[in-house]
Amino acid sequence: MESQLLFLSDLNFNLEVWKRELKFQESEMDYFEEKLEDVAIRSLGSDVMIQLEGFQNKIIREREVMGQLRHRIRMKKREIAQAKFENNAEVKFHEKQVLLKDEMKIFVKMHYDLKEDMMDFFLKNL
Repeated sequence: MESQLLFLSDLNFNLEVWKRELKFQESEMDYFEEKLEDVAIRSLGSDVMIQLEGFQNKIIREREVMGQLRHRIRMKKREIAQAKFENNAEVKFHEKQVLLKDEMKIFVKMHYDLKEDMMDFFLKNL
């Protein structure tokens, strides 16, 4: 039982790290949105505005995915809390955790790709 609690504690740690990562990325998106507004004010032409709208749409979508991931993290934390009092198999948690881990990896990569694209856009248009 002690090893199961330790294992669940490790899973909980991962969830907390991912939750913090999402919070950080959310604050970055706030900052990037402010920069996009600076570009929009300048009225640099329709091509720039089309790119700007594309970035805004990607940010909206990214925020939706962040919300979904945060929800999954909350649900996983509830499952872990219940498992501390029940006799659930560790394998189930580990398998689900791996799926969430893969989704987080993909999301983080996509976030940083978007961030790089926006930074290149700002260099050209600010």
